[in-house]
Amino acid sequence: MFTFPRQHDFLIAIDSDGCIFDTMELKHKECFIPLFIEHYHLQGVSKYARETWEFVNLYSKSRGVNRFPALVETLDRLQHRPEVIGRGVQVTTPASLREWVTTETRLGNPALKARVEATGDPALQQCLAWSLAVNALIDRYVQNVTPFPFVRESLAKLQPHADLIVCSATPTAALEKEWEEHDLRKYVAGIAGQEAGTKKEILAVAKDYPPGQVLMIGDAPGDQRAAEANNALFFPINPGSEEASWQNFFEESCGRFLGQKFAGNFAANLHAAFASCLPDQPEWRTL
Repeated sequence: MFTFPRQHDFLIAIDSDGCIFDTMELKHKECFIPLFIEHYHLQGVSKYARETWEFVNLYSKSRGVNRFPALVETLDRLQHRPEVIGRGVQVTTPASLREWVTTETRLGNPALKARVEATGDPALQQCLAWSLAVNALIDRYVQNVTPFPFVRESLAKLQPHADLIVCSATPTAALEKEWEEHDLRKYVAGIAGQEAGTKKEILAVAKDYPPGQVLMIGDAPGDQRAAEANNALFFPINPGSEEASWQNFFEESCGRFLGQKFAGNFAANLHAAFASCLPDQPEWRTL
């Protein structure tokens, strides 16, 4: 279970990719997708593999999901595209991968490696090889991506009044590296990545704080669901309007939360704007 030293009566959990750092497009388009095409032999339908991965991970209500459920959803969607079927490219979603994603809560490389060692399953071996390659490429490629404007100012403003933690589906090592690189690590009491469990599980620490004094900041519907599952408030960083969202948080929403004037109509209006940012279904046809 994720733990950290508690010092305040307020808790703020913050996502990282796409929320603190503008790394979503960079990581997915330059790291995840090329290796997805390579490891899953999708060169013959690379255009559609890329488009489908981008929809699932960047431009839909699945945005921000853990990489392994994202892989399953992308394969599911891709194999039903008429363009893929028409080219005779066989795309399948391995049953063992679907079962592991469904039953495992700590969806990270350590848990996957343990399952591979226990079963020797070739589909899980393929997935692990892909995931390890993604981590290596991100470690080499993703750097010099500074925080969004008003992030640093907001963290400094919050730190004297609230416990701050990172709550993310990104591997913890990558989070530590990125937060250290930009001198943000000093603001947070703990960093919880995918190895710590789902965001819902990480946010279970909300039970130790008074009602109305826990806030999740995120850029994806999954962040909002994790907050609501733990009776926490949610502040959205709207995809495509990140700078304006952080300015709003720094200038108004932060004070409202600490003054316990965030819930109600004010939060509802923020959530309505956020809900309109991302669609449920893609524009392309599926069978």
